Amino acid sequence: MPDNTKRPAGPLAVDQDLLNRHLPPLPLIERQVRLALDEDLGGGDLTAALIPAGQRSHVELVAREAAVLCGQAWLETVFRLLDPTVEVTWERVDGEAIAAGQRVCHLAGPSRALLTGERTALNYLQTLSGTATRARRYAESVAGLPVRILDTRKTLPGLRVQQKYAVLCGGCHNHRQGLYDAILIKENHILAAGSIAAALAAAQAVAPRVPIEIEVESLAELEQALTAGARHVLLDNFGLADLRRAVALSARQARLEASGGVTLDGIRAIAETGVDDISVGDLTKDVTAIDLSMRFLDPSAPPRG
Repeated sequence: MPDNTKRPAGPLAVDQDLLNRHLPPLPLIERQVRLALDEDLGGGDLTAALIPAGQRSHVELVAREAAVLCGQAWLETVFRLLDPTVEVTWERVDGEAIAAGQRVCHLAGPSRALLTGERTALNYLQTLSGTATRARRYAESVAGLPVRILDTRKTLPGLRVQQKYAVLCGGCHNHRQGLYDAILIKENHILAAGSIAAALAAAQAVAPRVPIEIEVESLAELEQALTAGARHVLLDNFGLADLRRAVALSARQARLEASGGVTLDGIRAIAETGVDDISVGDLTKDVTAIDLSMRFLDPSAPPRG
């Protein structure tokens, strides 16, 4: 569950220290990359074997469209696992904007390793940069308002921690990581428990030390949740008028999170109702990969500035 820190108003600036703290540990990144390489490489790269074993190449990675960069650690790990002599020199870092036509990094090393790792490295960088770019658009759309944009568990299978990191690179915030670090009581939990009050009481008995949030679908249910002592409430598919009424009804008794059907066009109006948080499945579930290209350089050509 997210903390209560709100991003300050003003121009969006991603905190590099924050990104460094939330970058997944290297052993986890290596495990993820090994799986990705295994599914692509299988018994060996037959096409790369056409290239002499000792040949070395220089490669530049160029953005073909404007984006927010994310995925450096995964690209570096791809090539380090294939051949530790591959050198990567970055011209931008995670969380920074890149322009169409801009060189993102330069790679130098054995040609076979560069060819074998190209697709896996690009898959990571394109997908994570796509997530970060979408997150940046959402973050910029509510600039100046005291609200946080949260991700959800609607991530691509196997890419949960990667996309959560990318959301931070874009300037938005993380909700719970999974089912293990917070309780979110939804409609079916309430039905099974018998009532909102019973579900909250059970949650407090089972896991009193983790964040507890409950979903409500009407102002009447919100009132029940507040009476039962809820301190974090998800307002599911509330219209703008009801969101404003919910904020007034809560009177700061609980942290309020709007969710359901949130789009880039409509999010600022939701933020202006006074809710504390807005969770957006669109941040991670329908990501468009950023167009990036790895180009082998002609050894006889002069270097680009």
